[in-house]
Amino acid sequence: MELFDIFLLASRWIFLLALAYYLMTNLQWYNYKILRVLFKHHKIMWHFFYFFVPIVFFYALGEYFYVYLYGLYIPSLIYWTIKLDKQLVITGRIKRFWALLVAFMLFGDLLCYAVGGCKSWMILMPLLFSLILSTILEGVLLNRYAEAAKDKLNFNNSLKIIAITGSYGKTSLKNFLAYLLGAQYSVYATPRSVNTFAGIVADINTKLPMDTDYYIVEAGARGKGDILEITNLIQHHYAILGKIGEAHIEYFKTIDAIKEAKSEILASRRLEYALIYENNHIYTPIEHELFPKEIRELEATLEGTRFELLIDGKFYSFSTAILGAFNAINLSAAIAMAYKLHVPIETIQKLVSELTPTPHRLQKIQANNRVIIDDSFNGNIEGMLEGIRLASLYEGRKIIVTPGLVESSDEANTRLALAIDSTFDIAIITGDLNAKLLSRNITRPQKIIVKEKELLAGILSATTCDGDFILFANDAPSYI
Repeated sequence: MELFDIFLLASRWIFLLALAYYLMTNLQWYNYKILRVLFKHHKIMWHFFYFFVPIVFFYALGEYFYVYLYGLYIPSLIYWTIKLDKQLVITGRIKRFWALLVAFMLFGDLLCYAVGGCKSWMILMPLLFSLILSTILEGVLLNRYAEAAKDKLNFNNSLKIIAITGSYGKTSLKNFLAYLLGAQYSVYATPRSVNTFAGIVADINTKLPMDTDYYIVEAGARGKGDILEITNLIQHHYAILGKIGEAHIEYFKTIDAIKEAKSEILASRRLEYALIYENNHIYTPIEHELFPKEIRELEATLEGTRFELLIDGKFYSFSTAILGAFNAINLSAAIAMAYKLHVPIETIQKLVSELTPTPHRLQKIQANNRVIIDDSFNGNIEGMLEGIRLASLYEGRKIIVTPGLVESSDEANTRLALAIDSTFDIAIITGDLNAKLLSRNITRPQKIIVKEKELLAGILSATTCDGDFILFANDAPSYI
């Protein structure tokens, strides 16, 4: 084999590996759903620049393709990777895919060498075969892991499982309930925002302690059947169905479709009791209660939240450092479930007073002589409006940093922009997803549009000063 032939072979490998890297990065973002990558991607032009155009050039440019490969494509892909704030995570699935790809590439090259050459269109076959076989293999492995997870859940006869879903507040509610039950029972909850079928399967198999009394599971959905799949896995005994709204409306299209998907949490064969947000208007024959029970004397400030809650015909007072009026509703569900599971009211009152905010959800931080509210994991209109209301209580200069609402409607973003316009002195709009709409409707404050996140720290340093209030309202990864 001559030196030039070795160069061509190595270049084809580099090209194929680069395509595979781009493809798998995008698939990982969208939970390995190829249709979501193709039709739900917010930066669809990336597919042309980093996938389809390089393939066309490979066939169209002949030997000049390698000038493009090393002069433009590989450098631009490296730059693209460096700029990402959510890069490819090398999981077991990714390792198995790379192993399949390398095996197919080796087999293809040996086969072509044995028969005296192959057609140029065959270069993509290893990538296609690896993707197909990887999908099949991961499906088989996931089914096997799911069966192992079911066996583990059933092995502990005393284990009780609580499932939580809704459009908003699932993670906070899960954390609140875990803390309230943890004083009396051995409790384990799915970590962070793990709420997919595959994530829950892995959590059960690798993290769930065998001596757990209550396992609290957060269940999320991007489509019909997602929560039903989780329900069939865990067969929970208790359920909390929180408020249903427009979160992920671009996937579901209608509120009724969201309601139908979230209601799948009530399909567990072992369900004994459910708490359902009162305005969801969902009927179930299972024993259930609506929440919140009557709340009165609600006061939500930048110092915390206080309210009185009706329980068994009597009002009890609660005080917490948790911010946000809507969290009184989330807390009411956690309180009701803890009380149902025999935690005394006096104990619950004490525990509520000890609660700390869920990170990045109306989390108050004092830093560099500035008051910061980190609400970067809150992506719903009502939560963001509550953050803005809290900001309005501050007497000094106010700055908001936001990309707007993601996976929501123009109407909701317009409503958000009008609230920003009436409250803040400086509005820093990140990314370009909603930049035009927000900028058009924000007229009073100073506006700064930041398309590159790495510039944000410098802009904040230059535009803020001692005594300022800064609200980080939602965040969006660079691929959105």
